[in-house]
Amino acid sequence: MTASLDYLVLLFGATAGAHGKKLGSDEKELVLLLWQVVDLANEKAGKVHKVFVKPNNLELTEQCIEHTGIAVENLSTAEPLDQVLEQFNRSVSNELNIGVGTSFCLCTDGQLLIRQVFHPESSNKNVILPECFYSFFDLQKEFKKCCPDAPDLHELDLSVMAKHLHLEDESATYQFGASDIMTANDIILTIISEPLNHRFTDPERVNHKFETGTCSKMEIIDDNTVIRARGLPWQSSDQDIARFFRGLNIAKGGAALCLNSHGRRNGEALVRFINDEHRDLALQRHKHHMGNRYIEVYKATGEDFLKIAGGTSNEVAQFLSKENQVIIRMRGLPFTATAEEVLMFFGSNCPVTGGKEGILFVKYPDERPTGDAFVLFTCEEYAQNALKKHKDMLGKRYIELFRSTAAEVQQVLNRYTSTSLMPIAPAPIIPLLPQPFVPSTNLRDCIRLRGLPYAATIEDILEFLGEFTCDIRPHGVHMVLNQQGRPSGDAFIQMKSSDRAFLTSQKRHKRTMKDRYVEVFPCSAEEMNFVLMGGILNRNGLSPPPCLSPSTYNTFPTQATVISAESTALYQQPVFLSPRALPPSTAYYPAGAQFYMNYSTFYPSPSGSPTSIGYFPTPATVPTQPGTIVRMQGLAYNTGVKEILNFFSGYQYPAEECQGLVHAHDQARTVFTHPKEWVCI
Repeated sequence: MTASLDYLVLLFGATAGAHGKKLGSDEKELVLLLWQVVDLANEKAGKVHKVFVKPNNLELTEQCIEHTGIAVENLSTAEPLDQVLEQFNRSVSNELNIGVGTSFCLCTDGQLLIRQVFHPESSNKNVILPECFYSFFDLQKEFKKCCPDAPDLHELDLSVMAKHLHLEDESATYQFGASDIMTANDIILTIISEPLNHRFTDPERVNHKFETGTCSKMEIIDDNTVIRARGLPWQSSDQDIARFFRGLNIAKGGAALCLNSHGRRNGEALVRFINDEHRDLALQRHKHHMGNRYIEVYKATGEDFLKIAGGTSNEVAQFLSKENQVIIRMRGLPFTATAEEVLMFFGSNCPVTGGKEGILFVKYPDERPTGDAFVLFTCEEYAQNALKKHKDMLGKRYIELFRSTAAEVQQVLNRYTSTSLMPIAPAPIIPLLPQPFVPSTNLRDCIRLRGLPYAATIEDILEFLGEFTCDIRPHGVHMVLNQQGRPSGDAFIQMKSSDRAFLTSQKRHKRTMKDRYVEVFPCSAEEMNFVLMGGILNRNGLSPPPCLSPSTYNTFPTQATVISAESTALYQQPVFLSPRALPPSTAYYPAGAQFYMNYSTFYPSPSGSPTSIGYFPTPATVPTQPGTIVRMQGLAYNTGVKEILNFFSGYQYPAEECQGLVHAHDQARTVFTHPKEWVCI
């Protein structure tokens, strides 16, 4: 804006909640609006206008009543926000007699009224703000420009600025609100006159809409400009995030939705703002609402943002180079799908931007398709028409369609293309599964428990099974854990026979455990192994684990497991399992993937097992009963044998027994329990 600004419109407001530096932080609605026109050329001010605003919720906080003197009766007959804005527009237009060449701009004490009250509330109420609300002057910043010796910005308010200019305090002369308007008016007239001669030339801006864009991993991002939003609805998009932070300026391409390990949104997003001031205002929206959900807002770092939104692929950069496009993600494509078939799928009602160039297929490093693709559309209308084809058929498969973002494109491509494939993982020193667990047979001698409470323990399962507990095989209870090592609500139990497994499922199906009914189904060891390896068992049959490639890929011979004599001495039967050569496999594992069995096994243990009572002698110095098992919980992931030995150094263990104990239970930790829960004696 040039120096030819003719008028300023002073704006002051109050909400039904906090005021001052906390204005708008409690998500309360606007209840009072005052404005006054200041003629900069003639250095005079007009009439003060005061209007009450009727909120949706007529309740006022005690702080609001005490500070403003507003009563509920004042609001019950007031007009709603949209009508008050129309009244404001008419009043300003009539008073200024706006014509060709006439210019005016809003001016407020600080940024909170515009950024934290008007824009969020109008967004929530679907009220269109006048254009003048997208640029305004912050009186505190303008005052600091012409009075550099004044206190810091975070210490400024109307009273501090008036005191610095030696102006008279107007608070005792006028009512609440009017006194603030008059004080601001005096400050403006003082700084634009001699000797300060300040000119209002560079207003604050509010972005009309969020701009999409790409981010390079080499980009340097200020840690003080990034926040993490948590608790988002799973279907929310970057535009929904921009709407939640309406009034604050998000950097170009600065909204990045986070994905979980399965490539689905996890309800979190990283948002990058243009500066730290806007980031600090965003933190004040902690636990504000998006629909019926409250959103948590926390500080984050530039590194966090780059991990999600940063990319290095030239193909992705070229795909996203067309700015202000709407991105749609396709999931479930046939592996043989071509660009021509995708274009035909969308048809003429929603043409793809650039034809084939507007389609990006997601592939593995060896060029195998993943079944995902991203498609660009030039406008919202085309994107809405495209989303109407959600779950339409392409070939023999239905296609899922979701609104996507540039950051999601980067994440999905990074996940599939940055991980190299390698042959089968090195054979472990100790076989991962004891021999009774590995037979793959169609004999349905196992049962599956589904719908367990997440807090269910082995003891709860044994109590649930009742008299059928005696039919469980040794080490036959398998608690299925998810990739975060937490209970998934499923468990597998190996029974002594298929008859007992069937009878158990009939007698215990849909019985309750801790107020939840549990489903019990008979299944085979093959089905159990698939799930324990990370596969999915549902009505449609078995879905193989994500680490297994199609059987058409070449196999690689696996070397037999070799264990040194020194290592053998550390293990006693039946802990030590005989070395065996692993059969050839078609498995491929990503280099960065954690290959582990997502389950834990417990009761019952055969005699002579490391987890059975009395397997290890208990030192006399330990103040427990002989044979008691001591469980160490919460150990760090990098805890080693030396740390365990040092921890038990006061208990007078013979060195060879300590080593055998720790190594044996290190094996138990790897095979039977979560990595953070070691079992020691």
